[in-house]
Amino acid sequence: MNVLVINCGSSSLKFQLINSETEEVAAKGLCERIGIDGRLVYQPAGGEKEITEAPMPTHTEAISMVLDALVNPKTGVLKSLDEVEAIGHRVLHGGAKLTASRIIDDYVISVIDECCDLGPLHNPANLMGIRACMKLMPGKANVAVFDTAFHQTMPAKAYRYAIPTKFYDKYAIRKYGFHGTSHSFVSKETIKYLGLNKETSKVIVAHLGNGASISAVKGGECVDTSMGLTPLEGLIMGTRSGDLDPAVLEYLCNHENLSVSDMLRILNKESGVYALSDNLSSDFRDLEEAMDGGNKAAELAIDAFSYRVAKYIGSYVAAMNGVDAIAFTGGIGENAGIVREKVISYLGFLGLAIDPEQNKKRGERCIISTKDSKVIAAIVPTNEELAICRETVELVEKAGGAKEEI
Repeated sequence: MNVLVINCGSSSLKFQLINSETEEVAAKGLCERIGIDGRLVYQPAGGEKEITEAPMPTHTEAISMVLDALVNPKTGVLKSLDEVEAIGHRVLHGGAKLTASRIIDDYVISVIDECCDLGPLHNPANLMGIRACMKLMPGKANVAVFDTAFHQTMPAKAYRYAIPTKFYDKYAIRKYGFHGTSHSFVSKETIKYLGLNKETSKVIVAHLGNGASISAVKGGECVDTSMGLTPLEGLIMGTRSGDLDPAVLEYLCNHENLSVSDMLRILNKESGVYALSDNLSSDFRDLEEAMDGGNKAAELAIDAFSYRVAKYIGSYVAAMNGVDAIAFTGGIGENAGIVREKVISYLGFLGLAIDPEQNKKRGERCIISTKDSKVIAAIVPTNEELAICRETVELVEKAGGAKEEI
């Protein structure tokens, strides 16, 4: 089955065409500056990147250009769009009503729309992508794969906030968690790679990138995760503050004459390692280079980030009463050896030590802990597009290949 995987942002769209039998990527690319001027980067497997500048007023035009590229007589990888059998969409928030991947119908669309206030930057864009695909490829099965779904196995003691119950009952304010597609994929891959017994396994996944989160996965199911109602809770991130005293908002709003919306913008866009590095960068490559050059602010940013990661890992060891393996993934987790080294330096109480030579590896699945460590630490690259493809195929096959349209 050929599955087109779509990941829509507010002004961008990433895509991959995946053969589900071989799990090979036939083509991939990116649409940028949607609603501004428009730019398509398209790359067939084994071929060169092609860049096309063309107007993309909406996501419909962007997806139309993607489809044209896929069937282009010269560099396309399909003879016709009939060869695309299903479309898998990454959707940020499913709220409390959509707790697993679903074939998209009127109800699914309505719930995604209801959750726009929980994911204002992502859910509206996700809907635009869904509607564009349905318009341009009528009759094809479309599947929504939710970032929040994997975390819905958390018990109430993990997901409930200690605020009045009326707010939970009225607005479903609770911890939802994000990066679920990655956490699901990496936890499964870790169990398989290390030969763990899924039923008794205890795995901590550290998805570390510009957005970063950690999950505790016991018996193959998530029992806790660091992000909350929104992706702002938890770890220090590229430009997000992560956990902080909520009274900070009131204090700064009063003293700086800021609205709550102003403060949330600052906490989401102007904080994190970017702020700790004195606005140097949110990119760990820049921070590591600056730290090596003696920049103390960059060093603080890396130290604080690593410390917060280690604290969450430690708390999740307690939550699961032990841990078999810690998997590092995401752009930082897979590539920043300095961060992995600093994090593991706090975990000696687990009988865990890092192998310096193995830790030099980047983006490669491998064990980075010493052979005599009691807990295994490993790099396990994520592949969210493949995870979405697998979820899409499973649902479509369960439905007997039925194609639902609106």
